[in-house]
Amino acid sequence: MPALLRHALLIGLVSGLIACDQTPRFTQAEPGEALSAGNATVFKTDHNAFSLPSANLSPLRRLDFAVGNSFFRNPWVMAPATTTARDGLGPLSNTNACQNCHIKDGRGHPPGADAVSAASMLVRLSLPAGSEHAQTLERLGVLAEPTYGGQLQDMANPGVAPEGRVRISYQESAVRFADGSQVKLRQPSLEIDRLGYGPLHPDTQFSARIAPPMIGLGLLEAIADSAILANADPDDRNGDGISGRPNRVWDSAAQRTVLGRFGWKAGQPNLNQQNAEAFANDMGLTSSLVARDNCSDLQPDCRTAGHGGVPEVSDQILATVLFYTRNLAVPARRKVDDPQVLAGKGLFHQAGCQGCHTPTFTTADNAAEAELAGQLIRPYSDLLLHDMGDGLADGRSEFLASGREWRTPPLWGIGLTEAVNGHSQFLHDGRARDLLEAIVWHGGEAEAAKQRVLTYSAEERAALLAFLNSL
Repeated sequence: MPALLRHALLIGLVSGLIACDQTPRFTQAEPGEALSAGNATVFKTDHNAFSLPSANLSPLRRLDFAVGNSFFRNPWVMAPATTTARDGLGPLSNTNACQNCHIKDGRGHPPGADAVSAASMLVRLSLPAGSEHAQTLERLGVLAEPTYGGQLQDMANPGVAPEGRVRISYQESAVRFADGSQVKLRQPSLEIDRLGYGPLHPDTQFSARIAPPMIGLGLLEAIADSAILANADPDDRNGDGISGRPNRVWDSAAQRTVLGRFGWKAGQPNLNQQNAEAFANDMGLTSSLVARDNCSDLQPDCRTAGHGGVPEVSDQILATVLFYTRNLAVPARRKVDDPQVLAGKGLFHQAGCQGCHTPTFTTADNAAEAELAGQLIRPYSDLLLHDMGDGLADGRSEFLASGREWRTPPLWGIGLTEAVNGHSQFLHDGRARDLLEAIVWHGGEAEAAKQRVLTYSAEERAALLAFLNSL
């Protein structure tokens, strides 16, 4: 064989081997990779890391942020009260301030054994729905439990009985890695007692959910619908086993069905509606978007209780809270050039985690706030629904989301959870006590990724966690 031909064949063979090796390798950080929120990124890593305004807000706009912060942080009181701007709490509620659930603007956690209330965790309720409930499902996404509504409220004003008490117990099981080490998973079991208004419907479906972090929400809202939908693959046409799909939800202000992007099942279309629903369901506060208290016909004391005006949350207050929640900044990443972090980034991609946790988006130029427009952001989420398997299923549908589907949660800031919130409990109900447990809980469309991680050595697992903790 002529030398030139042998050389050509050798080059072809090497090129083919390189093409077959799909293992990504990262030897240095990408340009600007530490700036998770583009120009809005802040550089804080202590317990206040999630509570700062976007870095590109002007001093005047920071004053608006501070006003919104006051209504988010400070307690609301029952009416009548001299504090007329903050009265109207209840009659039924889960808390008296947004900050009580979103602790330091961060992540909630399940209640402990001696907790007075569930505090930063709530329990959603619903009934199985049929075609005869189509109109209700179009507007509300679920069929509420007839006595207790769509959410159990475990606190109440004097003279009104709370709806019940929430407790959680756990059963542990072990999962082994290929090297023989193991991780213990805890399976939660809800316990609801002290029901104030009679038994729950026998077909009631339950979904325990902790409060998610508040950072970067305005940037997620500023991603164009088309950019989110570009990643949808509901029929898995590319054959990668991942079939993310959008939720379609009711926009109360626009009076039409739109793309959902907020909440654990992407059940809310925008931040203003998300905030209004939280005011109503978590604190019993009415607004122009949610104009009545969540009181059923079997709760007469709730229905006849006093109120703090109509509405209790004025449009002006709702707007200030909207500005605040849109502009809570995302902290910068740490150690992006660290060799262990770079190795972990490669292992993250090798497992296929980026198939749902999409690293980057660029926000639209017509964002609601100028500071949020045209930013290259790194949320590590596609904001789509994915089947996560039986282990994480709550069995409760919400609009188009099935009982096995969840929206991919953003990972930015996840490595600062311990610093901000003093715990490391993850997933929708806080069952995972650390990030490794959270990974091993993955199933369904993420089963292949999990199985790949289970083959990783202790050194590789440490690198993967180093990468996640850098986010």
